[in-house]
Amino acid sequence: MGVRASVARRVRVVAALVACASVFAACTTIGPVEVQRDRTATDGSQAIAGSVANPTGAGEAGGTVALETEHHRRSDGVVAEGGAGAPYNYAPTVMLDGDDARMWWCSQYNTAYPAGDDIVYGVDAGDGGNTGTAGRFTGPGGGIPEVVFSGNPGAFDGKHTCDPSVIKVDGVYYLYYTGADGDHDFVNAIGLATSEDGRTWRRAGDGEPILRPGRDITRDNTYGAGQPAVAHVDGWFYLVFTDTTGLAAGWNGAGQFVLRSPDPAFGSGLEALGPDGFVPVEGTEQLRAHAVLDAFSVDLMWVDVLDAFAVAHQTADGTSLTFFDRDFSTTPYDPVVIEGPWQEGPGLVRTPQGHAPRAEHDPCGTVPVDVVRAARDEHAPTDLRRFGLDITGVEGCGDRRRAGRVLDGYAMPSPERTMDLVVDGALVRVERRVVAEQLAERVLDERPERLAELPVAARLDAGAPLLYSPNAGRGVLLDDGRLWSLSTEQAGQLRELNDSAGRTVSDSRWSSYPEGPSLG
Repeated sequence: MGVRASVARRVRVVAALVACASVFAACTTIGPVEVQRDRTATDGSQAIAGSVANPTGAGEAGGTVALETEHHRRSDGVVAEGGAGAPYNYAPTVMLDGDDARMWWCSQYNTAYPAGDDIVYGVDAGDGGNTGTAGRFTGPGGGIPEVVFSGNPGAFDGKHTCDPSVIKVDGVYYLYYTGADGDHDFVNAIGLATSEDGRTWRRAGDGEPILRPGRDITRDNTYGAGQPAVAHVDGWFYLVFTDTTGLAAGWNGAGQFVLRSPDPAFGSGLEALGPDGFVPVEGTEQLRAHAVLDAFSVDLMWVDVLDAFAVAHQTADGTSLTFFDRDFSTTPYDPVVIEGPWQEGPGLVRTPQGHAPRAEHDPCGTVPVDVVRAARDEHAPTDLRRFGLDITGVEGCGDRRRAGRVLDGYAMPSPERTMDLVVDGALVRVERRVVAEQLAERVLDERPERLAELPVAARLDAGAPLLYSPNAGRGVLLDDGRLWSLSTEQAGQLRELNDSAGRTVSDSRWSSYPEGPSLG
């Protein structure tokens, strides 16, 4: 949205809410809802981002399992804000990336070119525990958060870039965003940019949008398509988005549509969610015949412990989490509400690929869920604050597939008084605890209760040989005859802590060994 010589577009609800089922078709109005196309800025312009209309009421989504929650929390104050003169701060996307929490959000800097909405970046390097959001998000060296992405004059996003959703896959950061070149009907579309560091971005596809409005139907709400939320699960990029022109959207344009593709640009292998599940389609502007939620501006997260997607959207009492199975065909759990004030769409605290963080000491039974959202409206949404809770009492490791995903990278005591390291859904039985501690992301002092039986794929005994190749890297030869790759640091640790002798082999000799999974 804008207060200087900019034009932006933003959907805004100014009257009563509507309660409806999470499956979009079943919706009942309980009060008049007026969608205001203009929360105008001082120059008479409209804003780009959307907000909530016709939200799903908590407890009405038809879920079959009620989830327990505890440790409800909120930040003591604002966790992020733009520089002096920034009129608004909203629509964040939050990533736990190594030891840091990183956040990108929509703001507007007078110093940025061109005049319009900008995407701002900040990092919280404080000790935030599981959520990584203990302190404030700041710019480099603790300074003012920096603008990292702005409009591209002459292109579809010539004036405005907003609603970021950032994930990181195989070392590449992907920024999905809403772009607009001005204040025209159906002007909003979704773009993609990539980065190696999350700060310097390059537009993909010659700067063309990856998704435009479907234009199935014309409504009074002429926002178009935008507000992307993306997660990466089992090789698929899942995109949830708003399209006010979609056939299955509501009378006011509310509705969330779903696409998935193995291609981050959604240019090939594309599937769209329809009434009967995902079906192959030729392009991103196919008929939008099925919407999963009656809402604007959501965020998306895969929860390994629940084996389900969580879609965060705003309702009367705060941020509701509606859960869907991996095919978006059922809602296996009742919704959960993160209570508190809100003004604009939520940003879930997620892992780089858009998954829920794991609970450090109870990965099988607890899901920490935190969200950052604008909590105050003073002529525009601002005051980004953190709210959260823990979902507890979950039996997330009761089956083999889920246990392998949830505990991947964890080490724990084995039944043989050795240690088990979970790698790619199986166990590596490690003779020495000190070695397991160095290889694992986290170490559990006790084996989880009701843990599914995972197969023992290999044993890492004391003295297991290390192999080095001039071009292929380094690895350890385990008792299964496979060569398991290691990082440089891990190879040095094994040499010292495991009494593993190392030898250099040719590239051809290296490739003659069957390849095992990576240990780091």
